[in-house]
Amino acid sequence: MDYISTRGAAPALNFEQVTLAGLAGDGGLYVPANFPSFSRADIAAMAGLSYVEVAVRVMQPFVGDALDEAELRDLCEQAYGRFAHAAVTPLVQLDGRQWLLELFHGPTLAFKDVALQLLGLLFEKFLARQDKHLTVVGATSGDTGSAAIDALAGRDKVDIFMLHPHGRISDVQRRQMTTVRTPNVHNIAIEGSFDDAQAMVKRMFADREVTDRFSISAVNSINWARLMAQVVYYFYAASQLGGPHRKISFSVPTGNFGDVFAGYVAERMGLPIERLIVATNVNDILHRALSAGDYSTGTVTPTAAPSMDIQVSSNFERLLFDLEGRDGGKTAARMAAFEQSRNMQLDSSMRDQASALFTSHRVDPDDMALAMRWAQDRAGQVIDPHSAIGLSAAQNADLDPAVPVVTLATAHPAKFPDAVERATGIRPALPRRVGDLFDRDEKYTKLPGEYDAVKQFITANATPSDG
Repeated sequence: MDYISTRGAAPALNFEQVTLAGLAGDGGLYVPANFPSFSRADIAAMAGLSYVEVAVRVMQPFVGDALDEAELRDLCEQAYGRFAHAAVTPLVQLDGRQWLLELFHGPTLAFKDVALQLLGLLFEKFLARQDKHLTVVGATSGDTGSAAIDALAGRDKVDIFMLHPHGRISDVQRRQMTTVRTPNVHNIAIEGSFDDAQAMVKRMFADREVTDRFSISAVNSINWARLMAQVVYYFYAASQLGGPHRKISFSVPTGNFGDVFAGYVAERMGLPIERLIVATNVNDILHRALSAGDYSTGTVTPTAAPSMDIQVSSNFERLLFDLEGRDGGKTAARMAAFEQSRNMQLDSSMRDQASALFTSHRVDPDDMALAMRWAQDRAGQVIDPHSAIGLSAAQNADLDPAVPVVTLATAHPAKFPDAVERATGIRPALPRRVGDLFDRDEKYTKLPGEYDAVKQFITANATPSDG
């Protein structure tokens, strides 16, 4: 399996190379040169299999000869053996049509664990083969940071530097990062938004002064291996609800477009998906792009769903690449213009292609709270604000009533206790396995929202690639 850049100028890489590289050298994002195809019989054969076995079947074509089947299965067993539920990503029925796919049973209580527990093991295996040191640089709007740090803390040949917007994530999200006290973990709180942090990370990948000394990689969903792992739970959920013999719709609370793009990949591979509902909060650039063709940035509005407080959705570039016929030159020009003007318009052809699979919905704070109360009152389920945004979008989508709708429940409600309590009157408790979180000491470095300050800190503390 070869991987190509959305901007067309970077060399094609194999799976091992693309996992360690993260972002492409031309500023683009790596995607498979071709999507593997599964037959209806292939998908039907997944029914009744364990999560690990479904994962091996779905991911093996992407991995190619970088790992044989036994190696991939061993890594999956290690990664998903740390989850608190035997099903890894269990389905919960809310009513006759609505379902939740609980993605928060990993060690940091968020869907990011599903991919990052595996990615940490992939890094370790591939780095041991190459005998080099990796510097992971990431930005988080809340959950990626804690999941990545848990996956990489204490691992050989890896340093991780994680940027988060100071004061704009929940206390639980912050503490899950800043209380991990291992020498290879560095937490950086910057003044500014997640978009500011993400822009710094992308700039660092293009900074030759950094990349000539350090092997830089990413754990955000710009890293293809992370998206690959997220494709699995679409197949797993669909196989339990009658797929491929019936279609399924999925509602995905999203800010950076990574989780919902994984659903798009599953559909391209042959999974019968009726609709992918892109659920946004008031930071609605994705809803505006898909519904009106307006992909232009505004000011980030802080909300009770901080992981979605994003104006620039990095993974949207992967969809744009496909909508423009996989022409890297066109995508590179489009993204260069956007980075200058912060404005992009999708023409009618691109919107028509997208609308064949995607629909979108913007959920305001009142509707988010109503969805949390509905889940509690009608189904006995306490859900977090992000999952509530997905559920509200699912309930309001104009879809065939015969098609089940699965909302991706992306975080444990205890990560956002204040918002949940305001909406439902119930203050969710942290699971016992992380119950001492607020007794642990924190450590992080606060920096101004300036690239040079962040660059100086990282280069002073990272290990060179040959170190």
